[in-house]
Amino acid sequence: MSNSNSKNYLVPFIALTSLFFMWGFITVIVDAFIPRLRDVFELSYKEAGYVQFAWFIAYFVVSIPAGIILSFIGYKRGMILGLVIAGIGCLLFYPAAEYRIFPIFGLALFVLASGITFLQVAANPFVAVLGPEEKASSRLNLSQAFNSFGTTLAPIFAAAFLLSDKIKSSDQIAALSALDKEAYYTSEAMAVQNPFIFIALSLFLLGGVFTFLKLPKITGDNFNIVGFIEALKFKNLKMGILAIF
Repeated sequence: MSNSNSKNYLVPFIALTSLFFMWGFITVIVDAFIPRLRDVFELSYKEAGYVQFAWFIAYFVVSIPAGIILSFIGYKRGMILGLVIAGIGCLLFYPAAEYRIFPIFGLALFVLASGITFLQVAANPFVAVLGPEEKASSRLNLSQAFNSFGTTLAPIFAAAFLLSDKIKSSDQIAALSALDKEAYYTSEAMAVQNPFIFIALSLFLLGGVFTFLKLPKITGDNFNIVGFIEALKFKNLKMGILAIF
């Protein structure tokens, strides 16, 4: 985008940078969530590893379909869709915690990560075109800095809300009276439900903001757009994929 045609995209840039913050924050929340799920469901370390598997497999499965969908609906709508999907994933933690069913937690994590994948596929190109081309890398670095800021705050949030109380073993729960057992389950559910409802509302609010936000349209004038198979012919891309792996 040339300087002569560039506009003041400070507000859109701030909004897009908030997405980087959110997905950094949420990704670390998942890591912090593992010990709680391990205690609640009395999982082995191998079984607890499925928590991260459910999360990161979404990046592998959803990334290419997300790119295809974005090519049809546009990047702005793709980001809104990603925020909505991520919000729905957060809401799925409510029944998962209510009924203490581990597969529903896995589904919630997968849906949430799928929404984050949409955001990552859409937001990075947008940050690149929000201003002069020669400063694109600087804008991406700044946005990534806020991603790291989110990963810094997330453990504090997790310690205060997700990991703050002592988990009882199945033997300890069995020794409780029916009334105490019900109170314990309710307390345990709320410790998970309330934070994720808050995150879901934040994601939906951001989706509403992006609905009314004016963003530039990404076209062939902004990038040399090629197909996925054709893109893999670039040596730098293949080396980058290998390096990230």
